[in-house]
Amino acid sequence: PSVTGSEEQTEGQKSTLECSTPYFCPWGDIVLHWEGWDPRVSEVSGHVQLDTSGVSHQVDLTSSFSWKDHSKRLLCEVSHGSRKASTEVVLRVRHAPKDTRVSLSPSSGNIGVGDAVTLSCEVGSSHPPVAGYRWYKDGVAVGTERVLALRGVRREDHGRYHCEAQNALGTGVSPSVTLRVFSAELSASPASEVREGTATTLSCDVPGREGHPEELTYTWHKNGVWLKEGPAHTLLFPAVAAGDAGYYSCQVTNSQGSDTAQAIRLSVTYPPRIPTLTLLQETQGGRLVIVRCTVDSHPPATLAIDRDGTVLATSGAQVALRRRLVVTTSHNSLRLEIRDAGPRDSGKYGCTASNVHGNASATKVLVTRAAELRIQPSAEVPEGTAVTLTCLGTGDREEEEEPLYTWYRNGRRLQESSFPTLQFPSIRGDDAGAFQCQVGSGNGSDTSEAVPLRVLYPPRQPVLSSFLQSWGGRLGTIQCSVESDPVSNLTLRRGDDVVACTRGCPQATSPRVHVTRSYNSLKVEIRDVVVEDEGIYVCQAGNSQGSASATVDFQA
Repeated sequence: PSVTGSEEQTEGQKSTLECSTPYFCPWGDIVLHWEGWDPRVSEVSGHVQLDTSGVSHQVDLTSSFSWKDHSKRLLCEVSHGSRKASTEVVLRVRHAPKDTRVSLSPSSGNIGVGDAVTLSCEVGSSHPPVAGYRWYKDGVAVGTERVLALRGVRREDHGRYHCEAQNALGTGVSPSVTLRVFSAELSASPASEVREGTATTLSCDVPGREGHPEELTYTWHKNGVWLKEGPAHTLLFPAVAAGDAGYYSCQVTNSQGSDTAQAIRLSVTYPPRIPTLTLLQETQGGRLVIVRCTVDSHPPATLAIDRDGTVLATSGAQVALRRRLVVTTSHNSLRLEIRDAGPRDSGKYGCTASNVHGNASATKVLVTRAAELRIQPSAEVPEGTAVTLTCLGTGDREEEEEPLYTWYRNGRRLQESSFPTLQFPSIRGDDAGAFQCQVGSGNGSDTSEAVPLRVLYPPRQPVLSSFLQSWGGRLGTIQCSVESDPVSNLTLRRGDDVVACTRGCPQATSPRVHVTRSYNSLKVEIRDVVVEDEGIYVCQAGNSQGSASATVDFQA
């Protein structure tokens, strides 16, 4: 049989295929028919020509073919008994792209920032072939190639993607596919810098968190130290405090892995706390007063030091400094040095700290002395050193009258003269003590601070005594004491044996011996004294300056 009809059919339009033979046997059993057609959408009709113009037998197949019929094979067959002959027709159905879908690679696991991702637009069938593609992300066109390649994924690439495939007959649209970028990011609300007491929220988010197909776990850290873990993606501070400031990070975990957000710094601002005001007077090496003010605040405070209401120094706009004043500033700290200090520098000193959130202040009273005592070469010298004590009067006085100097040791008057020095050509241990000088004139007098003078000397001859108590049991007592500075190490010996010492020797091994140690003193008690305890006992005393010893004959 022969088949005629259009070479191509168009989806949705009716088309007829004609199958015919140039003969017909009215009384024979020759059958002409179509095979492979769908009776639900197709119909078959036939007719016979028997006249002088010709003879033929024709069977028409009329159908509205769909895209699924494309490339389908139909047979027109003529049969006579067991004998058959047929002609095959391959359908060419013109249709728009069908079964369009998106293929995502990689298709499993978390996709992180920087990963390479490809989205392919796959078409199940298209005739004629696809002429062009279009990609859309969240409804916005993003590409025109069959493959959309994201070589370095960003957080912003998270979203719903679909593609369109086009040919001359129309467009095939794919279902949307969600590209999930698993990337944690921290944010602070209302801001990363807030005032103390503000309600503050830190949020740890991954794109599409609300629609994520599985539950996420959040692990929070502050300054690298674990804080909490759970399903909450926020960290709440109902009233943030200064102690809450620091670097925060969070780690988000799902069944495929985890991602850690870049740390965020939470800065808490607050007004100055009460300043710490320190007053220091140097009594050796010059008349110097140091006023130091420090404060805790954020942002840093502007500091000002005043005396009786007059500003002397500030960490902000500079004030005119007097020649005797030296100012040093650092973060939340202000230091004022007053050189050649005297009574004129006495008064009520105040420190005021202020920033945009408020201010605070502190005060202290300073009383400077007009008289000052200096010891040379040092306030701690070995015995035998030549020592000079100098009494300095105030530089504020302008007097014609010669001052009178009175010297005191340990509160007792030593001497009075018109000379400002007290000299010891060869200092002795007995000369040590707390010295003061008083400067007197017709306008009054002023007394210096007490300055200790320490004289280092070797041990004097130790005082070694023994005593035997007979009543209530025989108890022998041997006691050694000495004068020295610094303290001496006392050792009590009997022959070559060490009985006891104040430091650096083993404890007494005999249960009859009890040792009591105190400053420059060693006491040994021997219970149940026996003849073997008799003998010559030696007490040795030694320090960094020298040594001395004494002996006693202990008789039982």
